Amino acid sequence: MSFLAPLFLLGGLAVSLPIVFHLIRRTTRERTPFSSLMFLQASPPRLTRRRRLEHILLLLLRCAIICLLALGFSRPFFKKAVDAPPSLNAGRKIVVLLDSSASMRRADLWNDGRRQAEALLSAASPNDQLALFTFDRQLIPLVSFEQWINIPPADRTALAIHKLRESSPGWAATHLGNALIGAAETLADTAGKPFLGRKQIVVISDLQEGSRLEQLQGYEWPKGIEVSFEPLKPRSSNNAGLQLITSGDDAEAKTKPTVRVRIQNAPGSKRDQFQIGWGNADGHFVGKPLDTYVPPGQNRILSLPPPPPGLASLEHLPSTNLVLPDRILLKGDEQDFDNTAYVIPPEQTRLTVLYFGADSENDPRGALYFVKRAFHDTQQQVIQVLAPSKDQLISPEQFKTAALFIVTSGISDAYTRLLREQIASGKTLLVTLSSENLVPVLSRLLGLDRLATEEARVNNYALLADIDFTHPLLAPFADPRFSDFSKIHFWKYRRIDPASIPGARVLANFDGGDPAILEKTLGKGRLLLFASGWRPDESQLALATKFVPLLYSLLEQTGGASSRPSQFFVGDLVPLETIAGPVESPPKIRTPDGLELNIPPGQTNFSQTLTPGLYDVISAQSSKRFAVNLDPSESRTAPLGPDEFERLGVPVLTRPPPGAQETQRKARVQNSELENRQKFWRILLLSCLGALLIETWFAGRAARRAGLNPQH
Repeated sequence: MSFLAPLFLLGGLAVSLPIVFHLIRRTTRERTPFSSLMFLQASPPRLTRRRRLEHILLLLLRCAIICLLALGFSRPFFKKAVDAPPSLNAGRKIVVLLDSSASMRRADLWNDGRRQAEALLSAASPNDQLALFTFDRQLIPLVSFEQWINIPPADRTALAIHKLRESSPGWAATHLGNALIGAAETLADTAGKPFLGRKQIVVISDLQEGSRLEQLQGYEWPKGIEVSFEPLKPRSSNNAGLQLITSGDDAEAKTKPTVRVRIQNAPGSKRDQFQIGWGNADGHFVGKPLDTYVPPGQNRILSLPPPPPGLASLEHLPSTNLVLPDRILLKGDEQDFDNTAYVIPPEQTRLTVLYFGADSENDPRGALYFVKRAFHDTQQQVIQVLAPSKDQLISPEQFKTAALFIVTSGISDAYTRLLREQIASGKTLLVTLSSENLVPVLSRLLGLDRLATEEARVNNYALLADIDFTHPLLAPFADPRFSDFSKIHFWKYRRIDPASIPGARVLANFDGGDPAILEKTLGKGRLLLFASGWRPDESQLALATKFVPLLYSLLEQTGGASSRPSQFFVGDLVPLETIAGPVESPPKIRTPDGLELNIPPGQTNFSQTLTPGLYDVISAQSSKRFAVNLDPSESRTAPLGPDEFERLGVPVLTRPPPGAQETQRKARVQNSELENRQKFWRILLLSCLGALLIETWFAGRAARRAGLNPQH
């Protein structure tokens, strides 16, 4: 038998107390009248010298109670043979993860990390199995377990070190969570013979605050895998990062366009004075830079005006070498890996909305008045609303270039035919049943002989109900903060039977059950039918906050309002059609390094955004550019908190114990598990309670006998 808390056995020494008290003679209980005792000296109780002890069973019970208590608190258990630790012959199975993200470009971090990895590889025994990976956004294998096993032991370390020296840090972000999960699954893969040794992941990284760890939340770690971190400390904590935000889309965007950037200074940095301005490929400012102050641990957003075309720095460049600036530079920082933001001048997309109606754009009681004022020009987009008069002719080319069509009154048969052709090609047409004269036009557009409609009788007002927020037109309002349409009142509308339009889909109803918005697919495009309009005498729709988002959602349905992204991050997937539009032949991509990559036929995305810079999409029709910048998370170079990984459930091994200490630790753990399963302390405490009851009964019986026989 063994004890988990053997110090409590010292409490068994208290067994001497009942023995001592038992041997002490008690004063007699007899009372005999006697003369004054004031002249006599009292004699204290003394140990009896009688040869025979009294109440032996009672004494044994009291001693047993104390012994049982001491044994119970010492938590005894029957010890089994401790499982032998993994044999040294089994070796270890280790996955080495070396951080190769952009933040490892700071000072000598990469060289320090590589030296640590080489030392770990050199210390591997012939029985160890190692796999070497680098990671940023992706987990990149350098040496797998299969390669390590198939190589002669004398050549394993040399091969791994050779592979390591051929690698270098990239420009992608640090997805540490994905790397840990990938390494854990590699170790947990036991397709072959189960491995009996220790399994361990060693992470060599700067463990910066911008490391992505969200993938670890809720991940269940395989049993028997430990993670050890080898943090790399930079020589200096100074670092400031530059991030491109957006182009200004405020009211002055058309006359005073700006580019907004964020400067983020790391906590603990000793520098707070920086210069920012437009620059060129030589790393020199073009024009006069701006001086800015950013305290450590804070960030600041600045708006830079675009440089004048053809401006060059005469201080650093010859007068004949005029280069248009295409990047923003940050000076005054020791670490320059995140001090450049590449900028593509925004291209304005010109869209046309063709409006067919009988009202004037200056009449506040008409529908055109509100359509004209719903669309605003920005740096990325210019929307022109054309409303031809009855005498004005619209050419077929204008129909082809229009992105959206709105009809609120009757149109000619020629226009109806052109509208059907454009809808079939993928455009969107909105028709509002504001009057009876629109019914024949709608019937011709739908290809029906006659569409039966009638004016609905509305008591006070009607409300929208049963709105289908899953449809792309109404999806922007699906959020509970924007889904309330109860404040939009409709004074009148026309009742339509949706069954009379084959294939029609009801997107919203009025509270009376009549359809409010219907959709009919015609070819590649769609026709949207509003049973009411937005003139003030018809509804409050034009005065509601939902009106402008609804019109822009219509533009997005036809593909006109979608704007191309202003920037991408390293490693992002770039949709080529978004950048260059539809092309007849496969384009080429020119990287910032000057390499030209051919895109295979049928490939619509470009994934080799490996370095920040400007990429050119070259096709037979045109040449477009897009910018790739560093992920802003890489500028968050402050170290992670020490308990961040434990909070996410990562089994962190802070200090790998040696063999003897590991055996003792496992023995302690096994002893605790054995004692917890056996729980002999319960039996001992129950026995103690039983002995205490018996002792009480015997003590009471002895007291009663002593009272009946006082001479005893």
